[in-house]
Amino acid sequence: MNPNQNKKTRSTNTDTAKIEFKPGNMLYPLPAVIVSCGDYNGNSNLLTIAWTGTVCTNPPMVYISVRPERYSYSLIHDSGEFVINLTTEQMAHATDYCGVRSGRDYNKWADCGLTPIPAKTVACPMIGESPVNIECKVTQIQELGSHHMFLAEVTAVQVDARYMDEKNTFHLEDAGLLAYSHGTYFHLGDTLGSFGYSIRRKPTHKHKKRQ
Repeated sequence: MNPNQNKKTRSTNTDTAKIEFKPGNMLYPLPAVIVSCGDYNGNSNLLTIAWTGTVCTNPPMVYISVRPERYSYSLIHDSGEFVINLTTEQMAHATDYCGVRSGRDYNKWADCGLTPIPAKTVACPMIGESPVNIECKVTQIQELGSHHMFLAEVTAVQVDARYMDEKNTFHLEDAGLLAYSHGTYFHLGDTLGSFGYSIRRKPTHKHKKRQ
């Protein structure tokens, strides 16, 4: 049998066809965030990370995974603090730039036109243009392999007042958040449902009685 023909046959059978990949990171999409970090001498840097997520609700905890050779690694390791800054469509260029340039050679704040503003509970600055800034203090470092995981407690959250309504409800869905999937950035799109919609009772319409 021609191996190319076999591959073609399997790829067109969309019902059950699977092609095995080597074990790897295929959990997508992920948030594309910019982590700001720094020390008490005024040094700071920006680092784009997709290996991040929620760990616990109470206490609120998150993680980021960073390669030890990255410039930001020592800043986070030594200070024990960082800020996760959510990114938007308007921040797409900066998000990519901060992931491919090193803070050893470039001032990413200036190059990307991002505004460092003081955080509340950590010494490193946060990004003014970000709709959500999550201030974090490291509680544990796991040396896993290519990446070391910084487990951290959330000590404060700052949100952009533009996305608050008159009822003090925060509308993050209006911010145009970025997502990262298999090497590509995406703008989050249409709403498909809200939490619990699959079991929510549909509204019933009562018919008026005939006179």
